[in-house]
Amino acid sequence: MDYQAHPTAVIDEPCQIGEGTTIWHFSHIMQGAVLGKDCNVGQNVVISTDVILGNRVKVQNNVSLYTGVTCDDEVFLGPSCVFTNIVNPRSAVVRKGQYIKTHIGRGASIGANATIVCGHDIGQYAFVGAGTVVTKSIADFALVVGNPAKQVGWMSTHGHRLQFDAEGMATCPESGETYHLSQGAVKRVS
Repeated sequence: MDYQAHPTAVIDEPCQIGEGTTIWHFSHIMQGAVLGKDCNVGQNVVISTDVILGNRVKVQNNVSLYTGVTCDDEVFLGPSCVFTNIVNPRSAVVRKGQYIKTHIGRGASIGANATIVCGHDIGQYAFVGAGTVVTKSIADFALVVGNPAKQVGWMSTHGHRLQFDAEGMATCPESGETYHLSQGAVKRVS
């Protein structure tokens, strides 16, 4: 075993857990889940069947990841955020096999208590504020907040809000990387 799991964690086999991954108290990794290398899974987390986490994903306490969710490398999932996988759930109607997929792009951050409604992808390095309810897809580098989510700006790969000049250029104050805003999309230049 190349990963660490607290004795109270429940890990259903078969599943894949990458080298260097840590799973904390009372978390449940279900059969068929795939966790990459060097992930950190906080306490009381549920990772359902066929969920895929890339490398270096951080899942904070009390997060629920249901079938249909895929997270690329270096995604951050804040405390108590939740993902749905059916848009019209009913207790008396079985909809297994009708799960709707949600994809979280590399380096994206989801804030505490955010809800991600299924079928809406979140772009690379996007930033979803705490308590936000995502009801549509989110662009790369976009900063969204509120219920429903509304875009209020753009973020750098280091998590700083970008301020664009008249030519559509911005620089991250921490990394020095430059970004270009054109036709409603941001691209990293350097």
